[in-house]
Amino acid sequence: MPPDAGPYAPVFAEPWQAQVFALAVALNERGLFTWSEWAEQLSRQVASPGAAADGSDYYQHWLAALEALLDEKGVANAGMIDALSASWRRAAHATPHGKPIRLENDPECG
Repeated sequence: MPPDAGPYAPVFAEPWQAQVFALAVALNERGLFTWSEWAEQLSRQVASPGAAADGSDYYQHWLAALEALLDEKGVANAGMIDALSASWRRAAHATPHGKPIRLENDPECG
């Protein structure tokens, strides 16, 4: 966010950032992980080598922390997440403009 954005600047620079934030909150509310577990995992990600000193990659760390917790809890591993993500991308490309994107629109789904 630009420094001169003022008090009404958006909290999230991209829609996916708001989505990963909301997903983390929803999974916590459903009991998948505690806030202590979340804070520990997010802290590990933020402190990882190569993290941007200015914090510009903060929500990338949110995503990495969420993926790590999903794996730790046995919900989904990296391969499963990558495969599902690719399926959604294919579904999005195959969906006519103005129509809802549905996973069954993935041309590779049987």
